[in-house]
Amino acid sequence: MHTWSLVSICVLLGVVTRWGVSLNSYSAGKPPMFGDYEAQRHWQEVTYNLPPQEYFNTTDNDLLYWGLDYPPLTAYHSLICAYAKMINPEWVELHTSRGYESPAHKLFMRATLVADLLIFFPAVVVYCFYLTDGSSKRKVSTVLLFLLYPGLILIDYGHFYNAVSLGFALWGVLALGLGWDAFGSMAFCLALNYKQMELYHALPFFCYLLGKSVKLGLTGRFFTLARIASSVLVTFALCWLPFLSDPGQASQVVRRIFPVARGLYEAACTLLAVLPSCVRLLTKPTFWQFKLALVNSSLAFFLFSYQVHEKSILLVAPALLLLNDLPLMVIWLLLASTFMLPLLLKDGLLLPYVVTSLAFLFFSIYLLSALEHCSEEELRLGAYHKLLFFLPRLDLAGIVRWKFYISIAVMVGLSFVTVAMVPPPHLPDLFPVLVSVTSFSHFFGTFLYFNIVQFSEPPSRKTQKKTN
Repeated sequence: MHTWSLVSICVLLGVVTRWGVSLNSYSAGKPPMFGDYEAQRHWQEVTYNLPPQEYFNTTDNDLLYWGLDYPPLTAYHSLICAYAKMINPEWVELHTSRGYESPAHKLFMRATLVADLLIFFPAVVVYCFYLTDGSSKRKVSTVLLFLLYPGLILIDYGHFYNAVSLGFALWGVLALGLGWDAFGSMAFCLALNYKQMELYHALPFFCYLLGKSVKLGLTGRFFTLARIASSVLVTFALCWLPFLSDPGQASQVVRRIFPVARGLYEAACTLLAVLPSCVRLLTKPTFWQFKLALVNSSLAFFLFSYQVHEKSILLVAPALLLLNDLPLMVIWLLLASTFMLPLLLKDGLLLPYVVTSLAFLFFSIYLLSALEHCSEEELRLGAYHKLLFFLPRLDLAGIVRWKFYISIAVMVGLSFVTVAMVPPPHLPDLFPVLVSVTSFSHFFGTFLYFNIVQFSEPPSRKTQKKTN
């Protein structure tokens, strides 16, 4: 079958899977807050009915009731969606629409996530075909797995979220990989102006661009940095245009989006955790190092930042960029990132979780032959022998495979007992705690692994050919 026909089928499967998940339960709730569904609807209400000057707390915009605490692009997106008032004015009526739900409105709310099809899907296809190695068949397989990653599907289309910011970030990665640094900077600025959690990826972008610039001559360095700085400033100025006329108002919005009342201890831990990866990227600004730094930075922020929501683990999605290089480890990390069992059970998404996770596991192992191509060389485990020089030489590849099997068994077992059993009365939170401990061990282990890989030699062409 023609390659682009296969890509079309992959895109169709991605759409059908998302729409199928969207037919299930979602993050609804009881008064007075109603759930994340209401948050998305309420933002449409306030952006349609109120001027930008009321972005912060006012009589009509009660920030204690799902205050819009995302950057301007999210507000603009909500405003565009709010023109659904032409379908039914009750959906966005100021104050009186609170808690509104209906089958027609749910259909509309799901349909607004078409933004993913316009931003995230094209970036996936272009990245897989222009910046991954291997045959056309392998590239098509990578597209399919990108689009079937269950974490994003379950949260975007089951809970309520979206992958728009990740789509912009992926366009930024794609542009930098093709050498279009100014365009990549603009795309990442759009990501950051859509969701501030993209700060998880900001340091790798900064260090990669700075490291590349430093290696140029004085003249080239100046013009490169000037071009990047100009693109960043223009992008931010356009995004923040409605707020720039009043510095006081702009500062109010900044404080709303970036609450800085966080502990110094947590900030210092996050900086220390991400520092080695960033320094390595500064000194060796290659695209391989950049991809690894994105994963390491997102894991560091998730593990050590203050007041992190479990959904933030989805920002480890740049691991998908390494799916063609380190398939087994990436599959492992992505399955662990989907193991948000308490949240998924709360939203009634157990069945979609089981189906999408099993499908992703099967297709990823089958299409990428992840369990067959996992020698020490292909897993980049050489550095571990140097670190564990005091121990007898071990079959690290075999150990990794067995750990993978045990990990899958533990996640399956915990899922089963959480659903089928009642915890002891004196330990009511036993199962959520076990899920948290299991997840933490996975994230911390992969954080160490990808940092060690980043300080190893880059993959050889021979290794890449074996994988392909």
